[in-house]
Amino acid sequence: MAGSVNKVILIGNVGKDPEIHRLQNGSLKATFSMATSETYTDKETGDKREITEWHDIVLWRRLAEVTEKYVKKGYKVYVEGKLKKRSYQDKEGNNRYAIDIVADEMNILSKPDNNGYQSAQAPYSNDGTPAPLPPINDITSPDRDDVVPF
Repeated sequence: MAGSVNKVILIGNVGKDPEIHRLQNGSLKATFSMATSETYTDKETGDKREITEWHDIVLWRRLAEVTEKYVKKGYKVYVEGKLKKRSYQDKEGNNRYAIDIVADEMNILSKPDNNGYQSAQAPYSNDGTPAPLPPINDITSPDRDDVVPF
């Protein structure tokens, strides 16, 4: 087997309005936090439990433009991309590390309205070609606690 794979697929909710950065070279960058949750049943108590993970999403060029125009806090989105580790210095000068998901594709699945959520928007990719829709019903089936999307 040659090579390696660095691929992430997430479906979750945008935690805050995206931040948009216009770089000196004209590039556009969007960032936002995204929450994914998984539910399981505690085997000892039988209680339903939920675990939420937070992810830092980074989008460039065309995806950043789409994000600026259409994505807001609370929207449910599908993001496909890769993991990228970055380093920075905190206020005390200590080296810190973070892992971002750099998106290659994004699909706005729903957005909040007065009655809950409304239906999906078109998928987007950085090169302007249509991105495939994920099999949402298979991944988010409410009847199963042990759904694994592969």
